Amino acid sequence: MTEKKVSQAKRKANEKWDKANKDRVNYLKKRSAAISFIKKYALDEDFQHIEDAITERKTNGPIQ
Repeated sequence: MTEKKVSQAKRKANEKWDKANKDRVNYLKKRSAAISFIKKYALDEDFQHIEDAITERKTNGPIQ
């Protein structure tokens, strides 16, 4: 039988924090997915598209 590495109290606290900070949790998940895609799956042609998107974002600011 495997032992759980995080106590039940810590899991409950994490769930409470996640619930109270949904926007931050969503942001962190999307950031992680973007970095993972770039590191593991992006093709050479993707890099140019990503660089263009970053340049546009820096120039024009976020889409609202």
